[in-house]
Formats: sequence, structure tokens, C-alpha cells
Amino acid sequence: MRSLSRLLSPKSIAVIGGGVWCRSLITQVRKIGFVGEIYIAHPTANEIEGITPYHQVTDFPNPPDAAFIGVNRETTIKVVGALASMRAGGAVCFASGFRETADGSADNETTDLQAQLAAAAGDMPILGPNCYGFINYLDSVCLWPDQHGGIHVEGGVAIITQSSNMAISLTMQKRGLRVAYMITVGNQAQTSLADIGQHVLRDHRVTALGLHIEGIDNHAKFEAMAKTAHDLGKGIVAIKVGRSAEAQAATISHTASIAGSDTGADALLRRLGVARVDGLSDFVETLKLLDGVGPLAGNRIASLSCSGGEASLIADLALTRELEFTPLNEAQKSQLASLLGDRVTLANPLDYHTYIWGDDETMGGVYTAMMQGEVDLGVVVVDFPRSDLCDPSAWECVLNAVATTRSITKQPLIISTSLPENIDEELICKLRADGTFVLCGLGETVVAIEAAARIGRAFATPFPPPVWPTPKNGGGKNITDASAKVELLGAGVNVPASMLVNRIDQLETALDQLAAPYVLKGQGWVHKTEAGAVALGLDDAAAVIAAAQEMARQNAAPDGYLVEEMIGIPLAELLIGVVADPAHGFLLTIGAGGIMTELIEDHVTLILPISEDDVRLALGQLAITPLFDGFRGKPPADRKAVIDAVMAIQSYVRTHRSSMQELEINPLIVVQNGAIAVDALIKQGETI
Repeated sequence: MRSLSRLLSPKSIAVIGGGVWCRSLITQVRKIGFVGEIYIAHPTANEIEGITPYHQVTDFPNPPDAAFIGVNRETTIKVVGALASMRAGGAVCFASGFRETADGSADNETTDLQAQLAAAAGDMPILGPNCYGFINYLDSVCLWPDQHGGIHVEGGVAIITQSSNMAISLTMQKRGLRVAYMITVGNQAQTSLADIGQHVLRDHRVTALGLHIEGIDNHAKFEAMAKTAHDLGKGIVAIKVGRSAEAQAATISHTASIAGSDTGADALLRRLGVARVDGLSDFVETLKLLDGVGPLAGNRIASLSCSGGEASLIADLALTRELEFTPLNEAQKSQLASLLGDRVTLANPLDYHTYIWGDDETMGGVYTAMMQGEVDLGVVVVDFPRSDLCDPSAWECVLNAVATTRSITKQPLIISTSLPENIDEELICKLRADGTFVLCGLGETVVAIEAAARIGRAFATPFPPPVWPTPKNGGGKNITDASAKVELLGAGVNVPASMLVNRIDQLETALDQLAAPYVLKGQGWVHKTEAGAVALGLDDAAAVIAAAQEMARQNAAPDGYLVEEMIGIPLAELLIGVVADPAHGFLLTIGAGGIMTELIEDHVTLILPISEDDVRLALGQLAITPLFDGFRGKPPADRKAVIDAVMAIQSYVRTHRSSMQELEINPLIVVQNGAIAVDALIKQGETI
């Protein structure tokens, strides 16, 4: 990977161009406190912002560490080539019109220009094109042509975004987030978001990484960045937007409709231990928690407030999150009862009422008692009065109680406001300097805690193996039912005993080798039920032949007939499917099968390769999981047989991954001692 050290921490800066953006950049460089050399290149100007320009970059007395190129796209390519030849440290390419368009498409001209730009750069790193550049608040330096709202910090989070405007907005937050780096990547013609992520994560002053992602072009680089974060124990939180155009290609299976591109993105990020959030407010608060407390050891929380309304609100907000309010143990109840008397209902979340308000000692004792149980994070919910209209001094008791509890328990205890605006940024920063961390907004707080707990859980396990690359969509053939099950049988998937015949008069002989009751399926269809090509529960040859004759009248068996032994009454029916998503890898979906596939959304999506433990965990997340433990007096379904079937499917995909597009078993019928694939299809494309 190209070194980004000179570009992102330059001792000398060059500005190429003299327009309004270049002049603004010089203003921002001076404003942030940069003390190194500033060179300007302009072919005709005699003075720009008090600096005498050089006529061309080759006239610079020394190769600059970082250059901002604020000229048109064709000239940008020439300048990049000249800077690379003189061994400059790197450049920000501001110009647009390379590969981006309003609809995200590209024509041959812009694609060629972007390729020319990357070629001209060679080994010299470039950001963009079509990006603002970066701000390094740690070293007080920027290549940034606009206003921003950040200040110098000694440590904090790095944020990398594909949107320059979003980057500006994030610098303007007033919630006390310490931003160490703000970096935009634009079109990523050469240096990717993951390349930059790797670099800033290795900076010991960076505590966490925030990403705004439109698409992941290089799995290997993104995985390497996530592994670096895993190894260093630094959390990553991401906003992922956009959908992969490739993943919208025509599909043949239920799996493909379930596992769309967004599902794939979610599965990939979760696999890599990257917490995904949906909005900027959640993004900022999650980064604040990771910066102050770090990834959490678990998802067990204790909540305290002086209001029953707030106690109920945080409980309700957490219902849809992977969070747990740890029940109070007897020792905690005893301590709390001695402090609060019999007027308070002892529970977690705790409403400790206002009659102890202002009693620092009692409040500290209550907070300390709540943190004595099995808790990974404590949350004190409190809103502070407006400092411009009110006197906030009466709220000092909360801050004192938090400080006392933290010193006694050594456990992470944070403050959360119910509304984001109900605390001043000045107070947030003051408290942070004293070791007390504040999150703004109760909804944002529960999102942040869940994200930090997910990251912590991922960091507690080994980093997963690399995702398998997928072939491109397009072309190929469908392998349906009988042929698909023959292929899967070879990989170790159990299928019903069966016989395939071309004509009705061959059925009776075929039945001699099978046991009743029977299932008859007309061949030649991807979805047989809709074509009237399935008949179940046939007791004898006469019934089989009659069903075949009816299919023939409806032209429902153009490629012959498959007769199978019917499986007994299922204890569970599952869908097991795999889809090759070019943006994210091979997506494995496990969910409710049979008619339930379309009636309820009960499925989990993983990315191959996986382990048996991954499958076991996924089964436990399904709404139908009680069926595997014995439901309403029925025997338990064979969970181990399902795991074996999924691992056999993975083995088949591994062998055929150079051409695999889709694979689906629906249903996989699970009985007390086995799991049998009764219907299957496979779609293979051109081999890569």
C-alpha cells in the first residue's frame, strides 16, 4: 500500500490554481495554524493571497508533501503526472467530471480520463477526484477549500466519507465529538477508503473510525482494514448507503429476492465487526461512545433516572435493540432499599425519584449500588437546563454522583440526555476532560450502546476468514429439481429416494423400487407449484398415474416425471439458499421454508465461508427456533442434521464458486432424525 504519511501529515503544501476554491484553501490552511511552506503554481498571476506564485509545478524549490489541484480535469491529469515525476508526497484532486454522473453511470470518455489520472499518479497517492480533501486536526493541517467547524485535538476519531458535503456537516456538530481526521475520498480513482482507513487506524492518537460508504469495490482491502481495527481493538462504525446495480439482475429463487444488496451489505459489515447505523445523529453518538469508552464487553446495561417517564422510555427504546437490563441482585436491592426506603420500586431501569435530589452522598450511593451487578455500561439519564435562561447549578449533584460512582466501581458510567440539545457543548467537553462521557439523545444512546456491544462481541472472537470472490452475473443455465438434487447428493446433502422417467408408461416399473406414499413432480419448471406440476400423498400406482395424466393434459411435465418417496410429517421446514452478490460475496440465507417463506419474514443472512457455530447461532435467531427444541409436545427437530446440510451446501458452493449464481433448497424438511432436501434449484453462470 502506498504510504499516506506525507500527504496526510505534510510539512509543505502546494496549491495549483488561483480560483476561488484555491484562495479559500489558503485561508483555511492559515486559519488552522499550519506553519510549513506553502507553494502556489499559476501560469500568469503575480500574487495570490499574499504569496508570489511559481509559473509551473516544476519550478517549486522542493517536492511538496501535499498538493491541492484546483484546475480543470484535463489539466489535473498533467499536473498529477508532473508532481509524481518530482516525487511529491501526494495530491488532492478537486475537479469533477471524471467518472461520476448524476445517475452513477459513466461514459467511455470519463472512464478513460479517470484511468489516465490513476496512471499519471503512479506510486504517488492521490485523493479523489471530485473531493474536498482532508483536515488533520491532530497536526493542525488541512487541504480543504471551504469552512469547517473543527478544532485542534490531541486524540479522537477519524472519519472518512465519500461525500464532501456530509464531511462539512459533520465538522459542524456541537456534541463534543473529538474529530482527529476528516477525510473525503470522492471517486477513489486510486486510493480507496479502505487504504486510508488502514493508515489512520495505525495512528496511536486515533481511537475509532467512522465511515460513510456508498459501495465496497475491493473486498480484500476492506477486510484488511477491518482486521487492523480488530487487532488494535479500535471500533468502526459505518453508514452504508446505495445499492449494487449488479445485485438487481434477474433472479430465479426466493433467496435472491430476500438477500438483496442491502442485506448483503449488512451481513458483510456484521461479519467484519463493523457496526452499521442509519443516520448521522446515531453515527456521531456511536463514535463518541467508542472514543470515550471503547467497544463494550457485553450488552448488559443499568439505567438510572429521577423520572418514571425516562425509565419507561429507555426500556421501550431498548426493546428493539440487542440490549439487556440486568435484573437487580439481592445485595443491590438491600443497598438501594437502605438508601431509598420503601417509596421507590427497585428495578432496572431505576426511577430513584427526586426526593434525594441534591443529596450528593445518597445519590452517589444509589448510582454505586446500581453498578455493583453484572453490568457492562451504566447510563444516567438527565437533561440540563438552558444556560442562557436558567441556572444549572442544581444539577451539579448528578455530576458529583457520577464521579463518585466511577471512582468507586471503576465501571463505565455515562450520562445521556433524553433530547440531543439539552446540554451545552462546553459542558460536554468539560465533563469529558474529567473522564465523564455524555451522549446526546436517548434514542441515539441505545443505538450507540448496541453498536459498541456488537463491536466488542466481534473483537472477542477470532477474525473471520476472507470472503470468497463471486463471478459476474449474466448468462448461464438453470439446474432444476432432479438434476440439482443429484448434484447436492454428491456434496453430502440428504435427498428423498426417487426415480426419473420420461413417459407415463414407465412410472409403474419405477414405483417397484420405491416405498409409498409418493410425490410426483413434473420436470422442466423452476417453480413447479405455480405450474401445477406437484402432486403429494399418492398412495399407489393408480394415483401416481392419474396425477401424471392430469399433468400431461396441462402440459405441466415437458421434461418428464420425478417420483419420490414422500417424507413423513415435518417438525420444521427451512429455506437454505445461496446467492452470489458481486458487491459482498456469497450470501447464505437460512429461514422459514415452504409456504412460510412468503408469509413471514423469518430469515438470517450470512456470508460464506462460515463455521458450524455460525449456523447454530443463526438457527437460534429464527422465530421458528422453538420447533428445534420440541414444540407443543412434539419431539425436537434435528438441529445437527440441519447444520450438516448447510455445511454440505457450503462445500458444494466452494467447489463451484467460479460459476455459481444461485442455489436454493426449499423446503429442507427436518424430522426427528434427519434433514432432507425435497426441492432444489441451482443457477450457474459463465465460469471465471
